[in-house]
Amino acid sequence: NILSNSMSRPDGKFYLGDAGYACRPSALLPFRKTRYHLNEFSGRNYPRSPKELFNLRHSSLRVTVDRALGALKNRFKILDQKPFHPHPTQVKLVLACCILHNWILQWGVDELVLEDEEVTSDDLDLGGHGVEAFDNEAWKNKRLEWAQTMW
Repeated sequence: NILSNSMSRPDGKFYLGDAGYACRPSALLPFRKTRYHLNEFSGRNYPRSPKELFNLRHSSLRVTVDRALGALKNRFKILDQKPFHPHPTQVKLVLACCILHNWILQWGVDELVLEDEEVTSDDLDLGGHGVEAFDNEAWKNKRLEWAQTMW
């Protein structure tokens, strides 16, 4: 499994995940049973705890990442299909698409690609991901420490 393999070697990086993942080192997940979706914080519904602030920032980041991936998938249809290339080739394809996308943004306009559709946090899939469902207590404590530092 590519996901399990990549998470076992975090190289100082964090993988943004949703509530469907187990809490373990290198997976940055929201707190469960705590307000999460951006629309839950609209108006004067400010975060009332460190966990809610963490979840608000997590949700904002997920929406940003989903919009960026949506733009790439919209421009490069190969990214929106089931991969049939070996993993190293998939990595190179994504990198090449990112480079081309950035070049187009800086140097040219692509008349064939329509504007990005609005993505909301409600559109995100919060289902399971085939990752072992055990939580790492040390990692949960680290996440709580970060949330309290943000607060």
